[in-house]
Amino acid sequence: MNAQNSNATIRHQVLWNRLLALVEEQAQVLIRTAFSPLVRACGDVSVGVFDLSGRMLAQAVTGTPGHVNTMAESVKHFIQRFPIDTMKTGDAFITNDPWLGTGHLNDFVVVTPCFFESKCVALFACTSHLMDIGGLGAGTEAPDVFAEGLYIPLIKLIDQGEVNATLMSLIEANTRLPVDTVGDTYSLAACNDVGVERLQETMAEFGLRDLGPLADFIFERSRSAVLNEIAALPKGTWTNEMIVDGYNEPLKLYAALTIGEDGISVDFTGSAGAVVKGINVPLTYATAYTSFAISCALAGDIPNNAGSLSLLSVCAPEGSIVNAKKPAPVGARHVIGQMLPDLVFGCIAQVLPDKIPAEGSSCMWNIALRGTFAEGERKGRNYSLAVTTSGGMGARFTKDGLSATAFPTGIHCMPIEIAETQIPFIFWRKELRTDSGGPGRTRGGLGQVIEVESTEGTAFRLSAAFERIKNPARGRLGGGNGAPGYLGLRSGRPIAGKGLQTIEAGDRLIVHTPGGGGIGSPKERASTLVECDLFEGRLSEAAALDLYGYCERKAS
Repeated sequence: MNAQNSNATIRHQVLWNRLLALVEEQAQVLIRTAFSPLVRACGDVSVGVFDLSGRMLAQAVTGTPGHVNTMAESVKHFIQRFPIDTMKTGDAFITNDPWLGTGHLNDFVVVTPCFFESKCVALFACTSHLMDIGGLGAGTEAPDVFAEGLYIPLIKLIDQGEVNATLMSLIEANTRLPVDTVGDTYSLAACNDVGVERLQETMAEFGLRDLGPLADFIFERSRSAVLNEIAALPKGTWTNEMIVDGYNEPLKLYAALTIGEDGISVDFTGSAGAVVKGINVPLTYATAYTSFAISCALAGDIPNNAGSLSLLSVCAPEGSIVNAKKPAPVGARHVIGQMLPDLVFGCIAQVLPDKIPAEGSSCMWNIALRGTFAEGERKGRNYSLAVTTSGGMGARFTKDGLSATAFPTGIHCMPIEIAETQIPFIFWRKELRTDSGGPGRTRGGLGQVIEVESTEGTAFRLSAAFERIKNPARGRLGGGNGAPGYLGLRSGRPIAGKGLQTIEAGDRLIVHTPGGGGIGSPKERASTLVECDLFEGRLSEAAALDLYGYCERKAS
């Protein structure tokens, strides 16, 4: 490499790092200005910068795979609807179309063009989860997508600096939380504006006229890096299937992963068909989590952008539960969508058994509570909050699974101190669930025990969308399954794992989130690790004896 090429490479690398820094600032602005606790406290967002073809140049580390990798495709839809040459300085565009955005109506996507020297040079995009957009919301009960809430097509949010007042009025009128929902919409536009300003500063500092050469460098380097990883893998097709709880009956998910010379593909043919409840998944969301799983397993050190994603492809039959077509209900698409990484990992584990974790709780256990304040200054106002919680991750080959950790979503569990300021509830318990981690040479991560009750002594509604109650996370290579999840009431009245249900006044909701599966024979687990689990309360004496033979080993 001559000196000129070397200097160009260094310059491009510096600029690439600058892009990563400015989109991270963009994400932090979104989090700090958002009204939604799911954004402020849990980071349920994504942001990125794109070239004029809609290819993602860089994404922030802060964010969730379901948002990032769906947003990576949604920008192209905006460009088709609003060609680059029609965009003006001060414009911003919005949608929450599940099939053109991020999979359900509660996620707004906003795209803003960046102009430099009177020329459009890039696009900034962002996504966040809004707590309420009317209708039945992000649950399982709507008969179709139109009943789930306000449906916003690809539309102009801001026209040359002038906010679309009609659209904002419609948004405000179709939510139980008008202040929050309107505020979150503005926070999305504001964070993109910060990204635009920082990119303009960067281009002026480095004397750039456009981002074409930098984009080519990013995509070529990322694509080549993924190709190198693929070249080292055996070629062929591997399959895996998983049974999930479904709504009223179990459903089968099936994947065939093919590793070829020029890429990796996943085919979900053989998976169950779409159902009449809102656990269906648009293909864009299924693709997002599938790509994330492959990237984690095979290319974890390679940045996520259009170049690295270009070698991964996903297909599924139209009308299947992972390629549901409009107007199928998709409000709780995460229930199935977040199971797909474990399904894909089951394929990859046949190729790289020492690199893939056992199955985990996978699907977030969001305690979605709704009702009306009965007392105090907020009397008569509606509340709606999804308290994000999680179970345990699957065991890793050389380490235990992480407990109470949201994987694959990446969303933080909501601190109860935050939840208790937003809604009239008290959390009586929130602790790790003893014996919930699947036994093994390396143990699965633990779930949680949570008990919650209204402080106002009034009835409230729970929008349940939970998995792994009947079909727990499976262990691998001789490891045991994680503990199944549990949902109940202090009164003993049965409660379903899915559906909008009323909890009567004075009763208490009890939630046990599932544990992750173990890896390897429990008899091979080091005694010191068993002792540590006993000391920390992660394991009971009975389980230490029955599952690990601990007392027998200690005696010998």
